Amino acid sequence: MTRETGRPPARTMHLSLKAGERVYINGAVVRVDRKVALELMNDATFLLEGHVLQAEEATTPLRQLYFAAQTILIAPAQAGPARALYARIEEGILAATTEPAIRDGLAAAHALVEAGRAFEALKLIRSLYPAEAAVLGPSAPLPDMPPAALVAPGRSGPRRRPPLRARPAPSSDKA
Repeated sequence: MTRETGRPPARTMHLSLKAGERVYINGAVVRVDRKVALELMNDATFLLEGHVLQAEEATTPLRQLYFAAQTILIAPAQAGPARALYARIEEGILAATTEPAIRDGLAAAHALVEAGRAFEALKLIRSLYPAEAAVLGPSAPLPDMPPAALVAPGRSGPRRRPPLRARPAPSSDKA
């Protein structure tokens, strides 16, 4: 515990990023142009690009909840609307399931979000995906709810590069 804050001293966090990879730090998007190691020397809220869920991937209730919690974490300017969305989605899931693992997990995730620990809530919500899949089953219809009622941070959210497409070979017909 430090005398000034009454909290434990901040731990440093080491992040290794590949060329072109992005990380979200305190609401800012940072992209590196080469392999780099970053050391965060104080408390910072961050999310690696590999853990960012795109709006179109939020196709189940728990993934929608994850997207709302993610928005709280990486888009501080939208935290208020994201918290309201999180609460609505959570309420819908709780009304729809009696599965103890999901209900208990949601209670723990809710406490983490309320305590300002959205990163830990994301990890917990991801851990509930298998239980959700077991409840929904392989052929269960997806809910009618849109994937997200928020505009993702920045523009329309983190963008992925489109996959490279092979060009057709030039025609050898010379007619």
